[in-house]
Amino acid sequence: MERIIYILVFILIMNSCKQEKNTISNINLNSDTLIVLAKKRIYHVDGRKTYTDWLQFPTRTIHHLAGYSSPRKSVKLNKFGGRKDMRTESAGFFHVRKIDRRWWVVDPEGCLFKHVAVNSIYTGKSQRNQGAFEEKFGTKEIWINETNKMLHEYGFNGAGSWSDIETIIASGQQSATPLAYTINLNFMSGYGLERGGTYSVLGHTRYPNNTIFVFDEEFAHYCDEVAQQLVQYNNDPNLFGYFSDNELPFTMKTLDGYISLENHSDPGFLAAMGWLRDQGINVDEISDEIRSEFRAYVAEIYYKITSGAIRKYDPNHMVLGPRLYGSEKNDESFLRAAGKYADILSCNYYGRWTPVPEEINNWSLWSGRPFIITEWYVKGEDSGLPNQSGAGWIVKTQTDRGLFYQNYTLALLESRNCVGWHWFKYMDNDPTSDGAELSNIDANKGIVDNYYKEYSTCLDLMSEINMHIYELTDYFDKESVNETQTGSIKD
Repeated sequence: MERIIYILVFILIMNSCKQEKNTISNINLNSDTLIVLAKKRIYHVDGRKTYTDWLQFPTRTIHHLAGYSSPRKSVKLNKFGGRKDMRTESAGFFHVRKIDRRWWVVDPEGCLFKHVAVNSIYTGKSQRNQGAFEEKFGTKEIWINETNKMLHEYGFNGAGSWSDIETIIASGQQSATPLAYTINLNFMSGYGLERGGTYSVLGHTRYPNNTIFVFDEEFAHYCDEVAQQLVQYNNDPNLFGYFSDNELPFTMKTLDGYISLENHSDPGFLAAMGWLRDQGINVDEISDEIRSEFRAYVAEIYYKITSGAIRKYDPNHMVLGPRLYGSEKNDESFLRAAGKYADILSCNYYGRWTPVPEEINNWSLWSGRPFIITEWYVKGEDSGLPNQSGAGWIVKTQTDRGLFYQNYTLALLESRNCVGWHWFKYMDNDPTSDGAELSNIDANKGIVDNYYKEYSTCLDLMSEINMHIYELTDYFDKESVNETQTGSIKD
């Protein structure tokens, strides 16, 4: 009897696994519109953060593209993940170039390239993470080699912010199958920590009155000292570029913040009042247009100081600027200032199930630079995690996470100005971890769980895009040509 029960349980488990595996193919991908249910984060004026009820979102997948069928791999790739069939002049390092109305990254061998990366590639810090690490890997060398292999198998080619770059660089895999890595220098937050007056909030550092210390004379000296360390990286072809900071408060109220500082000898207060005086503007005459102009003025100073420090000690690699996250992304004056100094605009882009063409096209139109999405994700209920921290959407299953990924990235590939994206992140938050950053406490953000087990259903759908990014790019460019010929071009 026990044997019969065992067999029945085994059959049920196998059928369940088979059903989960087939959820991808069983979805009605032939319909004109696929609907995915999701909960959207709500930010209340009193500071509370809640979620909506389940909402329906039209979702496009690779199978919904008219006239497109997923080919067997037709574009051959070099070791970086660049396309061998499209080359231009090599600089020996990653750089950007606009070719035939589309922005590209050019890899160190001169192949056209898109940076498809994962953020926070590091080993978990909780007791549970460490136990699983010891059981599965034992050493960081084995972990990074296995992780490198896994990421490439699913079509990722890079490491985004907060990754363990020392372990990545030391890996023997960096020669044959490199992960193009990034470094976040944290110029302003690091300076603020030394200066005093900053404190941590969800996801980033907070400054007095939301005013950064860009007018401090010591800030430029601090940036120069930090940037001196970059000489150790300036000949590494696997380095993609440098972020200067994460999520700085470039708000519309920046000017109001400076002139409201209690310390009237603060360099920020003096600079803001001096700027108003030079413009012939009284405090009671401040309008949103003036606020926008001052925000651009702050951006000009910040980008000039930080990019200058980077290029002084490493002229070979790209300046990615700060990871933008607020209303500054949609301010023409701000982006014009940023575009003078950054090679690529770095944008954390939440609150959109599908990237809005007008928004993302304006980023490049105004700045004159390509952009990269440096943070975005969605959380699955079936992970068993509470999913209350963080900005991402909540969906029901890992399949839905993968469908969201497809819908989102297809819109990015359709844009001629996007040169890549960084998924947030490698590993789930662990609710049992002590001292975790406040926006990373309990959520299913990872492509692996707290035991380093892959979310294969989600990753399979991600890889459908990642493995064909160049074929899909060609498809959209061809469609764009057809629309031009019929007079219906979108951008």
